[in-house]
Amino acid sequence: MTMPQPSRTQSTFTPPVPEAKRWIEGVSFPADRPLVNVSQAAPVDPPPAALRRAMAEAMERPETHLYGPVLGLPALREALARHWSAHYDATVRADNIAITAGCNQAFAATLAAIAGEGDEVLLPTPWYFNHKMWLDMQGVRSIPLPTDDRLLPRAETARALITERTRAIVLVSPNNPGGVEYPAETLAELYDLARQHGLKLIVDETYKDFDSRSGAPHDLLSREGHEETLIQLYSFSKAYRLTGHRVGAIVAAPSLLQEIEKFQDTVAICAPQLGQIAALWGLENLAQWVAGERDEILARGRAISEQFPKLAAKGWKLKGLGAYFAYVEHPFAESSDVLGRRLVHEAGVLALPGTMFMPEDDADGARHFRFAFANLDAAGITTLFDRLSALDWPLAGADAPA
Repeated sequence: MTMPQPSRTQSTFTPPVPEAKRWIEGVSFPADRPLVNVSQAAPVDPPPAALRRAMAEAMERPETHLYGPVLGLPALREALARHWSAHYDATVRADNIAITAGCNQAFAATLAAIAGEGDEVLLPTPWYFNHKMWLDMQGVRSIPLPTDDRLLPRAETARALITERTRAIVLVSPNNPGGVEYPAETLAELYDLARQHGLKLIVDETYKDFDSRSGAPHDLLSREGHEETLIQLYSFSKAYRLTGHRVGAIVAAPSLLQEIEKFQDTVAICAPQLGQIAALWGLENLAQWVAGERDEILARGRAISEQFPKLAAKGWKLKGLGAYFAYVEHPFAESSDVLGRRLVHEAGVLALPGTMFMPEDDADGARHFRFAFANLDAAGITTLFDRLSALDWPLAGADAPA
């Protein structure tokens, strides 16, 4: 009897955030030493009161509870097109916009439209694990694209990995997990490479609202042929604290969105109506509030940078910092996947190990952690660093500080 092949989900690794949350099940944290949770990049506070009131009013409208257009509410598509045009100093139309049930679905819908069984997609490492998971479940090969010592992907490195089966290069900027804001030059070089080879350049800009740079982070929307090459992804979850309402977006050529409509209609029919209404209200009313949220996140990033010498003195290295994330190299002998569990019990810290963002055969993951610090204020950052600097674990290598 022939044994059945494992399903695509059975062949895909366990989602990292739920796995890490299981590490704290049954663990008690004293009131004077609560858990410091830097595992997930999601706001824990609710949307601002004015937005919640607008959502409550929308609940009384009958159309809120019905199916909507597959590619999103026309008013939201038009509003995001205006916002995108202003932010990138380019022309973006409503028919360039599709609204999805979160940015993860935006990625899934996009890849379903451009890649098939056995195709290849370049993912810079460390990668966003949900991108890797979806490619696995779709039967698309993830080709690791190593980054340099600043966690930046290089066009020449990517060029050597392109084959006749390559369909896209995927970037996240500001980066998850590395936090790095990709320079415009890096994006331009990879855009040119993708265009030369007839590939799609997918740029996930979930964290664009927390970029430390003023103005447009790149000019890709103004480049020749961008509708044939560039696909941008976005999430309303971080800017307006709408994680539970699942609202994301794709900015791409109308011809590609026609293909994406097939995926959307089959999987979700439409993004949740209440979330779309909330996103529209946010775009129209919360620009100043979002600017304040950005200022606070940037201040927390500065606090990470200012306090990191505590850890540097113990052999830690800050590899990347920006948006919600710090990507750090630890000095210890054991692998980060082992140390992650020890951190819960011995330091009261929940963080994701670098092994969750790297191929299994890449030893670099064992040396790193991602800290998602967006929900820590300055006092919380101090607590995190105090606990980490107090760790007295065996060190790796003879060059590590005693």
